[in-house]
Amino acid sequence: MIEINNLTRSPINGKTFSTVAKKVLSGENRGTETLSLAFVSKPEISRLNKKFRKKDGPTDVLSFNLSQKGYLGEVVICPEVVKEKGEDITEVFVHGILHLCGYDHEKSEREAKIMEAKEAYYLKIKH
Repeated sequence: MIEINNLTRSPINGKTFSTVAKKVLSGENRGTETLSLAFVSKPEISRLNKKFRKKDGPTDVLSFNLSQKGYLGEVVICPEVVKEKGEDITEVFVHGILHLCGYDHEKSEREAKIMEAKEAYYLKIKH
């Protein structure tokens, strides 16, 4: 299950994100868990990035693993930054979910390759 909160003026297709979340969570054996997806403004993602990652400026996506029973965590996306970077918002979402599932491309090159392969796989079957 997915909870979607759009706190921006960007139009969001909830059905697409719900479908993608179900496929990734099912593929990662997390199909019974719930996650939240929030779309926020550039100032808000900048504030969160500074507070939780100690990094200045906006970013495209943040993932917060909340580790509660049945609740995987929250993915926070800034559609404005995604657009500025020329990224696909679905790819950014899959990336965020994989972080919640324990993958971390910043740990090592090996982990980065595993995560990239997972992203490519899930994006190929997203429809």
